[in-house]
Amino acid sequence: MLIESDQGLANLLKTVRHVALVGASHKPERPSYRVLTFLLEKGYRVTPVNPGLAGQTLQGQTVVGALSDIDEPVDMVDIFRQGSALPALVDEAIAIGAPSLWTQLDVRHPEAEQKALDNGLTVVIDKCPAQEWPRLEAGGLI
Repeated sequence: MLIESDQGLANLLKTVRHVALVGASHKPERPSYRVLTFLLEKGYRVTPVNPGLAGQTLQGQTVVGALSDIDEPVDMVDIFRQGSALPALVDEAIAIGAPSLWTQLDVRHPEAEQKALDNGLTVVIDKCPAQEWPRLEAGGLI
C-alpha cells in the first residue's frame, strides 16, 4: 500500500516501534544523523545501517552493516541512499520481512518502489519523518 494521506502517515508513525535507518551517518551535519536523533527523541528504537561504520556506535546505537545483520524484527526501513541503491535495498527489506519502507527526500526508483508494493510492503516515498511528524502533530493527527 502506498501511503500518501496525512492520516496514513500518522497511522504509520504511531504504529512503528523499530526503525532500520539505512545510510546513517556519523556526521552531525548530515540529514541522516539529524533524523536518527529525531527518531530516538520520539521514542523509536533505531538501528543504524552503514557498512562503513558497522560495529561503531552512533548516538548510543550499534551500527550494523546490512539489514540482514539486524537480529530482531524491524517495523520500518528508512532509506537515506541514492535512488540507484533502492532496488537492492528493497530486496533486503523483503528478505528480512520488513512490513514498511520509507524513502527519504529525493530517493526515488519507480521499479523498486513498485516491487516493494507488489510484495505487500507499506511504502512512503520522497518524504522525511522529521518533517512530517511536526506537521502532522500540529494538525492533531499525532
